[in-house]
Amino acid sequence: MQIRMAFTLLILALLFSNGANAETSLDRSKFHLFNPTPKDAMRGLNTDRPDKTESPYSVDAGHFQIETDLLVLSRDSSGGSTTENLGIMVSNLKLGLTDSIDFQAVVTPYTSVSDGSRKISGFGDTTLRLKVNLFGNNGGDAAFALMPFIVLPTSSGGTGHKFYEGGLIAPLSISLPGDWDMGTMFQYNRMKNDSDDSFHNEYVTSITFGHDIVGDLAGYVEFWNSFSSETDSKWLATADFGLTYRITPFIQFDAGMNIGVTDSADDLNPFLGFSALY
Repeated sequence: MQIRMAFTLLILALLFSNGANAETSLDRSKFHLFNPTPKDAMRGLNTDRPDKTESPYSVDAGHFQIETDLLVLSRDSSGGSTTENLGIMVSNLKLGLTDSIDFQAVVTPYTSVSDGSRKISGFGDTTLRLKVNLFGNNGGDAAFALMPFIVLPTSSGGTGHKFYEGGLIAPLSISLPGDWDMGTMFQYNRMKNDSDDSFHNEYVTSITFGHDIVGDLAGYVEFWNSFSSETDSKWLATADFGLTYRITPFIQFDAGMNIGVTDSADDLNPFLGFSALY
């Protein structure tokens, strides 16, 4: 099922690519890290949060963007015990390298996991990502990107795996009638097993729909799921929803909730976030 979704995503990207480049006459190829995009030519704030579906739009060349979970909590009850995971200031730090490529570092300054009998806490792992927009960055009805990533074992306090992991994300965005936006993605992860030092494959797909509500307030609904090749692994799926409020074209607050729809997924995952483009 996950592989079929990946092929479907690729076909959609190819179908929409011809009409996705309704860009302005401005020559953006001249902008880069050391020759930033002028403020009056910037695309504005496009974020990978608050939904789990990544965005295909990159940060303007020479500019910095921060996307932060000010507070994120997950809670899961199974087998008579409850596990809680708390993250504070989990941030995606982005830097525009060219008009179509940005570099990202996802850092977790503090995370804690408690199951009632013990609690571990510390600095989390760090994820380095490169977003390469292939079309639609500067206009059109669709946009598509590829995002290779690697997870560095920077965690402390037993909160991480202490192994290098990685993968590839392919996000697609499509404008729908009625001012609706649709986002979907396929993600491949190469991850360490929980029980031993071997590795397994994970396949993630998602779809999200967003719409303005009133003024600068917008909302979204999303379905996300993950399948793992690890022995005895179970299907993970969540139904997600949230709100975003745009303070300025470059500042946004958000809040939302992810709800597990399979027993193996976290029951509840509320969060509060903030994003800004400089």
